[in-house]
Amino acid sequence: KRRERVMETIRIGVFGLGPYGLARVRLLQRVEGYRITAVGDPIPGTHERALAELEDRDGIGTYARYEDLLADPNVDAVALVMRCKEQGAMAAKALEAGKHVCAAVPAAHTIEDCWRIVTAQENSGLVYLLAEQHRYAGFIEAWCDLVQRGQLGRVAYCEGEYIGYKGRLRYYQDWETGEFVYPEDVANHRDVRRNWLHLMDIIHYLPHNLSPILKVLNDRVVEVTGMGTNAPSYTHPEFDKQDIQAALMKTEKGTLMRMVCSFTLPTPSLTEDITYRVIGTRGSVESARSKDERPKLWFADSQMHNMADVDWRFQRTDASPEALASGHRSMDYYVQTDFRDAVLGIRPLEFDVYRAVDTAAPAILAANSIRKGSALMRVPDFRPSASRPAGQMPETI
Repeated sequence: KRRERVMETIRIGVFGLGPYGLARVRLLQRVEGYRITAVGDPIPGTHERALAELEDRDGIGTYARYEDLLADPNVDAVALVMRCKEQGAMAAKALEAGKHVCAAVPAAHTIEDCWRIVTAQENSGLVYLLAEQHRYAGFIEAWCDLVQRGQLGRVAYCEGEYIGYKGRLRYYQDWETGEFVYPEDVANHRDVRRNWLHLMDIIHYLPHNLSPILKVLNDRVVEVTGMGTNAPSYTHPEFDKQDIQAALMKTEKGTLMRMVCSFTLPTPSLTEDITYRVIGTRGSVESARSKDERPKLWFADSQMHNMADVDWRFQRTDASPEALASGHRSMDYYVQTDFRDAVLGIRPLEFDVYRAVDTAAPAILAANSIRKGSALMRVPDFRPSASRPAGQMPETI
């Protein structure tokens, strides 16, 4: 249940102090309404780097064990910036411990953990926000408006691609210092472990595509099938991974979608990593595929003989100076202000726990489908129903 203390400032602990965690530490100090009271990471060598980012490190709790951070009475909320197979369970544990949670994409890696997050949020009444920032992009807001006003007609098909080359450095990590290690240097370190990029199914990272598109459609996925290239990697055979995985999905409203993820296929430096496309019965829109081109728009009934360039961007035209100073082209700011306003009771989340797992579950099931020879998988509806009252796990998962 919601804690009795009336908050004006959220005392937040940041757990996960890699590059994204350090960026979160810097951002939270610039957004009104937060005070960092704890930092933590299983790798002790990351702690000092995080403390060095703080404007005032006095009294800051520093933890290697997640459970110890959750037990800190000076922490109201957790910024969970861990990417690991347990990250869904970790988010649920925080809710169960009475902490609000702002969790890094992709939310979870199993359907069981999706259900655990949902039921923990329902039972606690606390705020859970998935920190997926691309749904706040300026052009996504414009596309939402086009679809809501019917200008694209009935949407029949959508695409999303995340083709982002991560190189060879980000797959192994020194567990003493937190530094990334090249494969050929692994033997020169005492404790090197494969990190989330190595262990995770690539398609699990499609929420950055799926979350914005589902927002545009105001819809959810009901069926998914997946397919991937052969393993090991064609470009980096030292990685026992598929280079690219694809998901074919159908939504509740009948829209067909194709989503693709890859982190090991080289791309030109001027390519946009994340792209989108929406095709309806009266028109279509698509994002730019390189930084020297613009997004496109076409209306079937407007005497348009070709796609027209439109100056839509990830960065919003209404972005405040505070937003412009945040990461991911102003979008990170809106994640933190939405979380803050929900925790402080100013306004509820639009991107609630159900919409969050709506983006995680299809990715998980796409990976399961690949392992089962591209079998068709049904995506559960995580909302309460007559057969599953709020706060209870379903009878079968």
